[in-house]
Amino acid sequence: MNEQIKQIAERLRGLREVLQLPVEDVANECDIPIDQYREAECGETDISVSMLQKIAHRYKISLDELMFGEEPKMTSYFLTRAGKGISIERTKAYKYQSLASGFRNREADPFLVTVEPNDNSIVFNSHKGQEFNLVISGDMLLNIGGNELTLHPGDSVYFDSKQPHGMKALNAASVQFLAIIL
Repeated sequence: MNEQIKQIAERLRGLREVLQLPVEDVANECDIPIDQYREAECGETDISVSMLQKIAHRYKISLDELMFGEEPKMTSYFLTRAGKGISIERTKAYKYQSLASGFRNREADPFLVTVEPNDNSIVFNSHKGQEFNLVISGDMLLNIGGNELTLHPGDSVYFDSKQPHGMKALNAASVQFLAIIL
């Protein structure tokens, strides 16, 4: 697994140890299967943004602190130049670029997401809140609660993110979309 995932795992483990909590308590309080949480702390498997968001909300820390190890500092505005947002590659198939990582106490988390084509099945996530996706380039299959939607450039969708959802790139080409998690 890549170095970024290992660093996130270290931050997860460090947070739990500072709070002096057993693995089972964190997993239960965040509604994450215990085995899945243990794997995340080991840094040997993919860690979903939805899992990180659940942990960040529960322990009242910013998602950026878990993902990037940095606390946001800006309160009036935060500018992200094209291609300059802090990024994380969860796997070779998914790349998240944070578009507001430096803005403190934000109410939404905007990401530029790139999904590479693969023949694997869709990996589903769910998390508290709502989500907005706007396809910028490529074609995407999005499954929300068992409903399959095909989105093309310019298409958007807003949904209850407690519903299991996942996506994959279509037509053997990568897809890039704006995801705003509320």
